[in-house]
Amino acid sequence: MSGHSKWATTKHKKAVIDAKRGKLFAKLIKNIEVAARTGGGDLAGNPTLFDAVQKAKRTSVPNDNIERAVKRGSGEDEGGANYEALVYEGYAPGGVALYIECLTDNKNRAVMELRTALTRNGGTLADNGSVAYLFDRKGQVLIPKEQTAGETSEDQLLEVVLDAGAEEVNDLGDSFEIISDASSVVEVRSALQSAGMEYDSAEATFVPSMEVELDVDGARKVLRVIDALEDCDDVQNVYSNADISDEVLAELGEDD
Repeated sequence: MSGHSKWATTKHKKAVIDAKRGKLFAKLIKNIEVAARTGGGDLAGNPTLFDAVQKAKRTSVPNDNIERAVKRGSGEDEGGANYEALVYEGYAPGGVALYIECLTDNKNRAVMELRTALTRNGGTLADNGSVAYLFDRKGQVLIPKEQTAGETSEDQLLEVVLDAGAEEVNDLGDSFEIISDASSVVEVRSALQSAGMEYDSAEATFVPSMEVELDVDGARKVLRVIDALEDCDDVQNVYSNADISDEVLAELGEDD
């Protein structure tokens, strides 16, 4: 899990300063609309919406955009699209498994864009069930270490969130990652807030049960596929079972 987690954290930090911020904003807004449509526009009574809004705010999405998305999703304002949640599976070069979540108002367009992004970069679309068994649905909360006063250890943090359903705490260098059952995300982040700790992100995610270790060349090819998929308008999240070490990430960083 560690390689995946480190890459997830790297991507999380990268997203804040991503050159494709406009596209990222659009995806976050879409997520807010769907959450509001599914569970209503009251943040206090809709934890999925609350976390979607917090994620958007932490990525600097303007408050006006967020408020309009909540109103469209909840039906207060007109103009909201009827998005459908879809999941696709595929392979990147080297046999790396890909699990792709989409929100779309046009299924045919979504499939065409996915297939194009994969085939142009050495990947393939797979049948349903081909790779899903390699991923477990988990809750993931990321906390910057400065929020723990720089003195909190993994064991001490686990004590704070254990009763809330946390399963493990991982030290990712400049942040901590808390893994729980997907249904315990709200309880975990509430326990952190009660302890005076703010989180960077809190969401349900997919964690690989088996990973494929990659060298620099393999990692470069896999990340090219992931970048192409994330550039698709309908793609919300891309999960992989790629294990990319700190050393490989450092070498890849020299390419930028």
